[in-house]
Amino acid sequence: MSKPNTWLVKVTLLLASTLTVMSGATIAPSLPAMQEYFAEVANADFWVKLVLTVPALSIAIGSPIAGQMVDVLGRKPLLIGSTLLYGLAGGSGFVLDSLFAILGGRALLGLAVAGIMVSATTLIADYFVGDRRANFMGLQAAFMGFGGVLFLSVGGFIADLNWRLPFLIYLFAWLLLPLMVWVLYEPEKVVVEVGDSVSPSATLSRLPVKLLAAIYASALLMQIVFYIIPTQLPFYLKQIANADATRSGLAIALSTFFSAISSLNYGKIKQHFNFISILALAFGLMGLGYVGIGIANAYWLVLLVLIPAGLGLGLLMPNLNVWTSQEVPDNLRGRALGGLTTFFFLGQFLSPIVTQPISQNVGLAKTYGLSGILLVVLGLMLWSYRKTICRFLASTAGQR
Repeated sequence: MSKPNTWLVKVTLLLASTLTVMSGATIAPSLPAMQEYFAEVANADFWVKLVLTVPALSIAIGSPIAGQMVDVLGRKPLLIGSTLLYGLAGGSGFVLDSLFAILGGRALLGLAVAGIMVSATTLIADYFVGDRRANFMGLQAAFMGFGGVLFLSVGGFIADLNWRLPFLIYLFAWLLLPLMVWVLYEPEKVVVEVGDSVSPSATLSRLPVKLLAAIYASALLMQIVFYIIPTQLPFYLKQIANADATRSGLAIALSTFFSAISSLNYGKIKQHFNFISILALAFGLMGLGYVGIGIANAYWLVLLVLIPAGLGLGLLMPNLNVWTSQEVPDNLRGRALGGLTTFFFLGQFLSPIVTQPISQNVGLAKTYGLSGILLVVLGLMLWSYRKTICRFLASTAGQR
């Protein structure tokens, strides 16, 4: 049987994790060309943006179910089944010629991503503990970031050839199936003693509900704001610099690259800061980047300010994943991480719905600027009151 410290196990988990970022990033540079192709469809600009984000709605709906399945049926079976569906649903956009059929395929892709995200992250939390868990979850987020750079760059290049070609990248998932089958192993299940004192309500009471609510709210807000980049930046860059799909893909990839850099160093950062402090830093860095996008008037300036935005984002996912994994009992971990995945991707789905009316009324530049100001203010508040917040969350955790 493989052990978690073998390099094949680690590589398999990391490559599986990159599939989640592919769900949206791969086709982001194709959006303007797709909109032109389906120009005769009523409200095509709105529906095309939903092509990017509708998987997020399916992930939000499917993640709680995946969280239940991963705790009851097992981690490995869910991961393998979800990967099979991922390649089929993701690649369907290459052959489908109806915008709404493509949306249906993207919805199925989201269900697959939910299963992959929850099962892969739960396996990591099962295989590793303590500092090794924090370091590996930082590495997981970094791989997702570097995968995003690769898939965005390739997607942007081939989208200039044909907007359908990026859909073929999703077939990469099937190449990982042999590794998943042969290398990964199902961890031993935690056996819970059955007695008079154990009941469903008692089990649920072990969840730190108030802490999870704070974590989930942070994930929701950050993703609503973050996804203004992949959904709106190609159009914004076309406005200010007449940028094509390749340049838009490279811009989004730059942000993702620096996100990966900060994720890679999350373990070291966590040794010096607590969860609340890192959350404050993430909000602050992203906010500065978004304010910069709002005032930038050239392509190279946008590239420059995408750096702090990416650095802030890269701290978010490993911080919230490790925080959740640390505070939740082993036998409920899949469900808690499923809830976190729900709010991550619900934020992505809600992003164009929340921001589209704002951008139509005040313009994209002010939308970025206002979002940045909101994040900076929240970051400063979290940093200023971090000790008080830590005491409050500690007291509520003790009441679980």
